Amino acid sequence: MRKPLLLLVTLLALAPLALADGAADYGKFCASCHGATGQGTQGVFPPIANWAGQFVKADEGRAYLSHVLVFGLQGQISALGKTYNGFMPPFAQLSNEQVAAILNYALSEWNKDLLPKDFKPFTADEVAKYRAKALSPADVHKERAEVAKKLGLK
Repeated sequence: MRKPLLLLVTLLALAPLALADGAADYGKFCASCHGATGQGTQGVFPPIANWAGQFVKADEGRAYLSHVLVFGLQGQISALGKTYNGFMPPFAQLSNEQVAAILNYALSEWNKDLLPKDFKPFTADEVAKYRAKALSPADVHKERAEVAKKLGLK
């Protein structure tokens, strides 16, 4: 009886370590380009802060945000009135939980004022659904243009 109880206590103690940490993963995978506070690097890497939250106003935008993390993006884009022409590498190695956690972190930290009142955080299941549609970085660029047009973003 003691061994199963000890195992259960150990597993419960370690469970929080297994949860995705959006802040830590953002720092590890995103901050070197997009900045510690999502501000981007003018003319080189677009901002996430005060911009990305606009995309969650449509289901297609939620898909796009997931796709850009998983599949990357290549091509000219604009954000906050600035033009960027580069390449974001795919992070397909991230788990669905990590992608959801990174998105939720960036949106809740730097995009609160842009989120719709009925905003629901991303879930691992939602990311898995979006991941099932394999895209190239160029496909994600095209998707972004379509979503931006639908939402009236420039």
